[in-house]
Amino acid sequence: MQGTGDKVREPCRRDIAVTTTIKLALGSLLIGALVLGLKVLAWWITGSVALLSDALESTVNIATAIAAIIAIRIASRPADANHPYGHHKAEYFSAVLEGVMIILAALLILREAYAGLANPIGVETPVLGLVLNGVATAINGAWAWVLISRGKTLKSPALVADGRHLITDVFTSGGVALGLVLAVVTGWWILDPAMAALVAVNILWSGSKVVKESLSSLMDEAVPEDTLKTVQQVIIREAGGALEAHDVRTRQAGTVTFIDFHLVVPGETTVFDAHEICDRVEAALADAVAGARITIHVEPEHKTKPTGIAVGCDPAM
Repeated sequence: MQGTGDKVREPCRRDIAVTTTIKLALGSLLIGALVLGLKVLAWWITGSVALLSDALESTVNIATAIAAIIAIRIASRPADANHPYGHHKAEYFSAVLEGVMIILAALLILREAYAGLANPIGVETPVLGLVLNGVATAINGAWAWVLISRGKTLKSPALVADGRHLITDVFTSGGVALGLVLAVVTGWWILDPAMAALVAVNILWSGSKVVKESLSSLMDEAVPEDTLKTVQQVIIREAGGALEAHDVRTRQAGTVTFIDFHLVVPGETTVFDAHEICDRVEAALADAVAGARITIHVEPEHKTKPTGIAVGCDPAM
């Protein structure tokens, strides 16, 4: 049985959220172009292999920002005959692509680092290069915080993945700067490509983590434990008139949380009364879990299970 939980609730608010998400993705594209320009200029001035590796890593920002924009627009499309559950998972594909691009950037950096280790050379005008790279790093750090915080609020996997990637970029730039400073101070120019290699290893780890998390979501991973607990508490509290609920299942798909379970009612319960109970539970779940889509299967009392949870009482009792 499906009710208010499957209906589009507050469409204006959802449209605003989608518009905001797309604007943030466009902002990432502009920020990525600005940061890339600063880092390329820093490398061009200094000739530093580490700064070149940092610039190469930043090219991923632009590619993934474009992928995120496309994915967010697809994910915002309403359900249709071919996609009755919507297009919400499109953002996870963008996140997987971002992880793959991060890994590719790390491999490119390792190649440049290897060439630098084989033939280390001095760095020209390092101070100006470090200043330019520092400005780019500060911009990335501020924008990463915006993307992660807003992405979590808007439940956008693409924005959160983009923000986490930028955090990695910030640490990368910090490591690059440290290596370049040490090379200038000590005169050991091999430290420049060596730091680039260390940065590449860190980026490989970050990229693999992004891919792993995104693939888990594509595999219909359940919602976090605290969200599941909230769902169960709402069912227990609001399903007065029913006997129990069992087989509670959840999955997250972008901004939407799918919830389905079986609700056992007494044999004498009318269809009207069962529907009223379901409507009440669905409305409460939709208020407690943003973007909830609920499906309830009503069953007679002989369908109770030992694993079921008693409903219609105070969950704190």
